[in-house]
Amino acid sequence: MTRPHADTRLAKFIEKRVLELRPTKSQIEIATEAGYPNPNMVAMIRNGSTMLALDRVPGVAKALDCDPRHLFMLALEQRWGSTTANVIAEIFGTVVTQNECIWLAELRDASKNADPTLTTRHRTALRAMFPR
Repeated sequence: MTRPHADTRLAKFIEKRVLELRPTKSQIEIATEAGYPNPNMVAMIRNGSTMLALDRVPGVAKALDCDPRHLFMLALEQRWGSTTANVIAEIFGTVVTQNECIWLAELRDASKNADPTLTTRHRTALRAMFPR
């Protein structure tokens, strides 16, 4: 069985989300919630034997409890490569996830819409929140 999309960021992302959801949701439940009549579709996307159809992104994102914008960009990249995904981002601007919108709203509220400059001190504090 060939798996031409196994090394894509999308396949790896789906694999990770399915494993993270395993304690609360089976792969069959994910497929059903995503609207797939064939429960094997999630497994086929996950193992890279098939691509995620762009029209399925909203349902799959909901079933995987992930941001549809992020999943869509991964699906674009899987289908047409990173160059196409980068061109789309260049034309339409940076794709901002729902979580990033929440962060941005909080930053604006905390700064009283002052449009603060990102100083070295701010960058250091922010990076400390996300250790690598």
